[in-house]
Amino acid sequence: MSSPTGPAGLPVRMPRPRQAGRHRRPEPLAAPEGAPALVLAVPGEPSAAVRGLAEELVSIARSELPGLEAAIGFLDGDDAEFVSLAGVLRRTAALRVERYELARAAGREVAEPEGPAAVVVPLLVGPDAELMGRIRQAVADSGAPAELTDVLGPHPLLAEALHVRLSEAGLARADRARLFTVTTAADGIVLATTGGAEAVQAAGITGMLLAARLAVPVMAAALDQEGSVAAVAEQLRNAGSAQLAVAPYLVGPELAEGLLDDAGKAAECPVAEPLGAYPAVGKLVLSGYMALLGIAPQQAAPVR
Repeated sequence: MSSPTGPAGLPVRMPRPRQAGRHRRPEPLAAPEGAPALVLAVPGEPSAAVRGLAEELVSIARSELPGLEAAIGFLDGDDAEFVSLAGVLRRTAALRVERYELARAAGREVAEPEGPAAVVVPLLVGPDAELMGRIRQAVADSGAPAELTDVLGPHPLLAEALHVRLSEAGLARADRARLFTVTTAADGIVLATTGGAEAVQAAGITGMLLAARLAVPVMAAALDQEGSVAAVAEQLRNAGSAQLAVAPYLVGPELAEGLLDDAGKAAECPVAEPLGAYPAVGKLVLSGYMALLGIAPQQAAPVR
């Protein structure tokens, strides 16, 4: 069979035919050209460890959406070692203008920048009126065109992350394939969060999903309300749970130092690690960005 040829008889690289049928691979997804940057808004006291966690989450987002431009802004940043959220937004907006002017100077026909230069994603799994208010103020203070997404939860992926953190602490067991519990070391879970009554209510939704995975009761409590975790632990014990565990419904940076340890001691039960840079958290960061911009998640092509 002859193959197509180009100038001078050289072979022409032909596009690979699309795979048909139910096992056809999805079309690769990439960030649209000129898409705004994803800016991760990180609350809490900045540190090298917090920056490392944020960078890992951003790396996860980039791996899911090639070509994504992303940056990290610290709510309590100093604009030197840890760039503030407002500072990052100003830099992002300025960079977009600079790229436009360079393109025009090079003779390229490019459209003038419009719409948001950045999409700000709060690194929060649940509502927190104080922190969200400060993030909105930082966005306004920057003077940059930017949009703000909602928090990351509640979401089934966060229930999965909580389950994994409990199993890593030896407080729940999971099989290798689907992370379903075989047996559990804890027969009651206190889901501890911050952000007030609204945050506790929202955590309860993810708590129901976690309870379904573990087949044990899960109740949410407020870490930033004195005595709340201990009171919920007592409720679980009165209901028949004997071996309790505290599962932090937090990424980590938003957590005040010592607060989690104190709550565990007051409730007299072991404590799992915060969610941290669990891959599902990075995926939810990207999901919020894509949802705001109307970018559809990657899906397999329909069977024809």
